[in-house]
Amino acid sequence: MARLLDKTLGGIRLLGFSLAGEETVLAAPEYNVCFDVGRAPREIISIDNLCLTHGHMDHAAGIAYYLSQRTFVGNSPGRVIVHRALAPSIQKLMDVWADIEGHPSPGDIRGVMPFEDVPIRRDLLIRPFDVAHPGKSLGFTLIEVRHKLKAEFHGKSGPQLVALKREGIEIEERLEVPLLTYIGDTALGRWLKLDFVQQSRVVVLECTFFDREHVTRARAGRHIHVNELPEVLAALPESQILLTHLTRRTDLRHAKHILEQTVSPDDAQRLTFLMERPPRTAPRRPESLRSQGDTKVAVDPPGRT
Repeated sequence: MARLLDKTLGGIRLLGFSLAGEETVLAAPEYNVCFDVGRAPREIISIDNLCLTHGHMDHAAGIAYYLSQRTFVGNSPGRVIVHRALAPSIQKLMDVWADIEGHPSPGDIRGVMPFEDVPIRRDLLIRPFDVAHPGKSLGFTLIEVRHKLKAEFHGKSGPQLVALKREGIEIEERLEVPLLTYIGDTALGRWLKLDFVQQSRVVVLECTFFDREHVTRARAGRHIHVNELPEVLAALPESQILLTHLTRRTDLRHAKHILEQTVSPDDAQRLTFLMERPPRTAPRRPESLRSQGDTKVAVDPPGRT
């Protein structure tokens, strides 16, 4: 069984794995973007754009391996998009590995500041923003860029529109469609009021703590506690939410039970746990084994394990 979980929310396919303190990585393969690198699982090596939320080891340990493996398999150098304050340290890390390996692993370490957009392709960009976590930490929103003819030019012919453009008249308006927001590790903060976050089709949200006695612990580590999810859901009324960053101390069944007691049934329908695997079903036996002459062989009903 593959280690990364495969989910589709809001029409967006996501591959990921997340255990707090151990490893967090999430990829949107069709958009050629990965958020955090974890231990650099093989499924993300071919993805060209890696957005690193912060420098904690469980999110960032695989950077050198990601860039090295791209060179090893013949891919072009990858691009690591990270807070500008962390970019020099990552470059130092790559320089040290070059000394250890005896050759460099090329890569574009792109240091950015909040709201400094990074083009992914002509119709797609990444927008970083501040989150509330220790150190230099960022969240990222994947935004589709569309261009629409302005209302005052509706009904104009093709040649007329070409003539207007030659005169330097802007005939189109730029539209931004937020597709996916990846929050990374954070407490609640101003990021929750950003319009492009609120309008995102899918929001990937950490929820690290579920036990009541861990509220103080969540605040101290600048993480989200399940008790805060109603506030988050109220600010994101149209978004599908993918929950990540549970710890091994929290059994998934226990977390789901607490969640059902914390949010409304309608809101619960919008929440998905990344680490919940689909139920396993027993394989159906071949027809040749179901009947042997006049002797019928019992077959387990569908769904029995």
